[in-house]
Order: sequence, then C-alpha cells, then structure tokens
Amino acid sequence: MENESPNENLRGLFQLLTRRFGLLNKTCCSAEGVDVSLVQSHIIYEINRQHNPSIQQIAETLNTDITTFSRQIQSLIKMNLVTKTPLKEDRRISILSLTEEGKSVNNSIDQQMNDYLQEVFSGMNDFEKETVIRSLKLLNDRMVKSSVCCTAPWE
Repeated sequence: MENESPNENLRGLFQLLTRRFGLLNKTCCSAEGVDVSLVQSHIIYEINRQHNPSIQQIAETLNTDITTFSRQIQSLIKMNLVTKTPLKEDRRISILSLTEEGKSVNNSIDQQMNDYLQEVFSGMNDFEKETVIRSLKLLNDRMVKSSVCCTAPWE
C-alpha cells in the first residue's frame, strides 16, 4: 500500500466511499417511518427540485429507462409519497408532485444528509472543507464531460 501511486487504488477509494454513504444498502433512508430506497430517494429529490416535472423529465434527469422508472413511480404512489396527474393539454403526459407526506419525507432525508455531512466536515478546517467541495465540483464537471458520462464505464 505504501508504494501505490495515487491512481492505483482509485476504484477502491470510490467503492469505500460508496459503502460509507450506504449506497449499496437496500434501504438508503428511513424518514417519517417510511423506508426509502436510494432510487426512490433520488426520484423524490428531483420531483421536489424541478417545477411540475413530467415522468419523462425525471426519468431523463436520472438517466433511467422509462419502464423501470414507471415501476418506481407506482411504488411511490402506493406509499402515498407521489401523485401523478395527467397534463390537461396532453393527457399522454403525466406530471409528478410530492404529497404532503412526500414533502415531509424529502425534508427529513435532507435534514439527515445535512446533519451527516456537517458532522463529517466538522473534523476539517475551512481550507480542507473548501478543498473537498471544490474537488467534488471539479470531479462532477469532468464526469459530465466524459465520453461514458452517466453510465457505468463498462457498459
């Protein structure tokens, strides 16, 4: 390990980070007594972030196939977290919104993540925090510009 170059164990570093964020867990979050998967958490977040998004818009944002995505939406509707309303001008398009319970779950997940990150960053000085944040922004920007962006590199 001492003789490894900084790039030799990047995969291991990303895998460890993934595990520490709990991204491999079946349930990523428990909020308001509701267990939410990582995918469902992303959907809830995007519905909240975007203004009256359609199913297609959220599926594209998350780079998810529409069939798989539709099953997730149905699951969130059954959990009373999301509503789906046909667009008046074109009933083939459905608009997604969070129910009051969905908003509450989203706020709870936000608070949990913010508390967790605040704890993580509390052990860093301002320079270290700024360096991590700047590096994450740079990494995200480079990933978007990658030729294999938004898919696993081995697909």
